[in-house]
Amino acid sequence: MVLALWTMCVGPGAWADDKEVWHAPFGGTFNANFTVTSDYSYAGISNNALQPAFQPALDYRSPDLFSDPRLWIYLGVWGSNVTLPAGPGGEIDVLGGVKMRPTKNLKLDFGYVRVTYPGFPAELGYDYGDFNVAVDYDFGPFAVNGRLRFSPNSFGNSGWEFNKRLLLSVPLKFETVSFKAYGSLGNLSVERYLQYGIPSPDYWYWQFGLVTSAFGLDLTLAYTDSNIEPSGCGNTNYCAGRVFASITKAF
Repeated sequence: MVLALWTMCVGPGAWADDKEVWHAPFGGTFNANFTVTSDYSYAGISNNALQPAFQPALDYRSPDLFSDPRLWIYLGVWGSNVTLPAGPGGEIDVLGGVKMRPTKNLKLDFGYVRVTYPGFPAELGYDYGDFNVAVDYDFGPFAVNGRLRFSPNSFGNSGWEFNKRLLLSVPLKFETVSFKAYGSLGNLSVERYLQYGIPSPDYWYWQFGLVTSAFGLDLTLAYTDSNIEPSGCGNTNYCAGRVFASITKAF
C-alpha cells in the first residue's frame, strides 16, 4: 500500500501563494487549512479505501533569509485518517525544508518529510521518511513542476523508493470565475515491491483536474488513475481510475 506525504497533487491549497497568514515568532508567518476530500489518493492509489478523508494542516514560513536570491525555511505538520492493510487509523506527517526563488519565475524546494502512523504496531514498518527535491517554473501561460522524492527505506521496510512526477498547470479565466487546470504524470519504483504492496518494481500514475476558489473555499474536481490492475491491488479498485472532489478552507 502506498502511503501519503504532503499531498500537493490533490490539495487545492497548494496552488496559492497568497493566502491569508498570521504573524509567527522570528518574523515568520503561520498558515493553516482544513480539507475534506471524497478520496485520499497518493500516487494514483487510494490510501483510505475510497472513503472520505479529513485533513488538517499547519505550516510555518520564515522571513526571507536572503533577498537575492530569495531564500526561506518552512516547517509543517499535516494529518489525515487512513485505511491501511492493518486497518483504519491515522497519519501524521512532519516536514521541513528550504525554498529558494533565484528568479521571479523559478522556485526550488529541498525538503524532508517524516510519515508516521500512530497506533499501528512498530514491527509493521509503516513509518518512513522521504527526501524531496522540486523545481517550479512559471512560463506565464502555463507553469511546470518537476518533483523527485526518495526514501532509503520506504513503507513496510520495502527498501529504497523513487517517486518522480511532472505536473503542468494552466490558469483559465472567465468573467467572474477563475480556474486552474492541471495534469500530472508520475512513476514510482521501489526495491522490495511486494512488501510495499505493488505487483511489479514500478508503476505509472496520472491525474488531471480543475481547481477554483469560491465563497472563501478552494474547490477541486479531479480524475486519477494508475496502470496497476485490480488483481495487483489486493483485488480492489483502490488503484483504478476514479473521480474525486475536495474542499479546502484556509485560516
